[in-house]
Amino acid sequence: MASIRYNPNGQKGKITYNSDIVSGIAALSLRETEGIELVSSKNNGIKVCFEKEGVFVDISVIAHYGYKVPELAFRIQQNIKQMVESMTKYKIAKVDVHVTSVIFSAPKAQPPVEQTPAEQPANA
Repeated sequence: MASIRYNPNGQKGKITYNSDIVSGIAALSLRETEGIELVSSKNNGIKVCFEKEGVFVDISVIAHYGYKVPELAFRIQQNIKQMVESMTKYKIAKVDVHVTSVIFSAPKAQPPVEQTPAEQPANA
């Protein structure tokens, strides 16, 4: 949760964010990324660490079949970096993406192929 200090003497206050705020922003950016799902766990597969160099984010996701994993990982990194840096004062130092599994969708039932009268078997 963010904490805000207010100084009545006209000096600017200070806003700080804890890791839950940054995790929530990262989760929001993941929900907007097509082709993935969040890992169902206590922290949605998101770990945030604050260091001198910036914020380190570790993400675990499930990819949908048919999407290219390197492209998904790059999009995830870019989305998280852009959203966290635009919504907070923090700079993202690194985003590690782990694809834990792939979801294969069930094959769609094929409609029956209609045969032309020439292809129909002859009755004996």
